Amino acid sequence: MPRRLLLVNPNTSAPVTARLAQHVQAALRDEDVTVQACTARFGAEYISSEASYAVAAHATLDAYAAAVGIDGRPDAVLVGCFGDPGVFALRELCPHPVTGLAEAAMREAAALGRFAIVTGGAAWAPMLRRLAYGLGLHEALAGVHTVAASGLQLSSDLDAARAALRPACLAAAQGEGVRSVIVGGAGLAGLAARLAGDVPVPLIDSVEAGARQALRAAPAAVAASAVRWQGLSAPLQQLLLG
Repeated sequence: MPRRLLLVNPNTSAPVTARLAQHVQAALRDEDVTVQACTARFGAEYISSEASYAVAAHATLDAYAAAVGIDGRPDAVLVGCFGDPGVFALRELCPHPVTGLAEAAMREAAALGRFAIVTGGAAWAPMLRRLAYGLGLHEALAGVHTVAASGLQLSSDLDAARAALRPACLAAAQGEGVRSVIVGGAGLAGLAARLAGDVPVPLIDSVEAGARQALRAAPAAVAASAVRWQGLSAPLQQLLLG
């Protein structure tokens, strides 16, 4: 029986969910796995700020709980946002592996040496540096390079996206000691392959890295909670209260 990977898109954009699912399934074409995708039921169309990120963490838990309530528990979970909202909370609650795009890509890149990140949206730079610090990978991170357009905007015109991302990737690759560059973002899935011939170091697609890591990751220990909750949706009550 094939394993089932639940892909949770914390953005509310259904086209982003479809794009993610297509690329994750393609990345796992040699694996016996079925990708089931779900979309956040509330929040931002595309996460691009601290506030939208905070809401997305809640939306990730909600989307996961709703999907599990309908289809049962999957074998693994991949949170499809380059920033990993809700990943650590899901690990605390779920008996199966939970992977985020950013952590998967950063760990894959760090295995090669120092790395840089290219993504869409200036607000992501401090957020990703903070995440790298929390993961203990800040010393390996040479820099975060952003372009003005969001990942959603970049995904709407791939030729324009390549033109916008190419100089950022080249600048990132020139950082001291940089051995790889992450092209990060749900909307940027597939763009690393389009840019690979233009950049002198390996480019890591965060969606493909997340797909690879999702099937290798080990589950975290589920933690018992003594928190008293109020005003939760029915799916979240089931998830949090067991």
